[in-house]
Amino acid sequence: MEPKDLKVKTILISQPAPADVKSPYADIKEKYRVQFTFRPFTHVEPLPAKDFRKDKINITEHTALIFSSKTAIEHFFRIAEEMRVEISQDMKYFCVTEAIALYLQKFIVYRKRKVFYPKVKETDIYHIILKHKNENYLFPCSNVGQSEVVEFLKANKLKYSEAVIYKTVSSDLSDLAEVKFDVLAFFSPAGLKSVFDNFPDFDQGNTRIAAFGAATCQAVLDAGLRLDIKAPTPEVPSMKMALENYIKKVNR
Repeated sequence: MEPKDLKVKTILISQPAPADVKSPYADIKEKYRVQFTFRPFTHVEPLPAKDFRKDKINITEHTALIFSSKTAIEHFFRIAEEMRVEISQDMKYFCVTEAIALYLQKFIVYRKRKVFYPKVKETDIYHIILKHKNENYLFPCSNVGQSEVVEFLKANKLKYSEAVIYKTVSSDLSDLAEVKFDVLAFFSPAGLKSVFDNFPDFDQGNTRIAAFGAATCQAVLDAGLRLDIKAPTPEVPSMKMALENYIKKVNR
């Protein structure tokens, strides 16, 4: 029997467990009696201000910031505080999602700042940025970067600096060595890298792999693995929907 024909009973989500009891996967668990395990495959380590200074990036020279995660926001303002850099009130903030934009309220007086974010699709942020071509952008990110954002900035010849402010490193997964899951769900290339850092001889076998995002999907293929579940697509914009559609087919 081919892996694509095997039923799904266990799924490992390579992210922390949702804080909310009503997680996006709760109804799948109840409806299809699938067991979910949440385990982050990577963790974040702060980059000290002294190391940031080595890149010779002057934050105050930039007129706009691009944030692709809450973690990036936290570490940007940590670095700014450590370096005693005062962020101009004229600074513009471009956030990939509304949730990330709202998170800024912990660090700035939100109503007095120019904050931009997409109302529908995440990729709409690129259209918004293009309306502000004359800005000098600063993109705070981890050491693994966010190639899609950087490639967009390069392709459109926008003025920008890529600022590494924290490190994404592989977590210790040795306790999972003998544990098998029907599906492994990845959300970043770093998560997939962690698997091979922990298990260099990893053999996919009948394990189905789900990946979210173009970069993650490509990383799966580049690793010579089989990509069974892909998101987002026009039909399935979320990992939850992609998993549910797959389970519907194989758990009949």
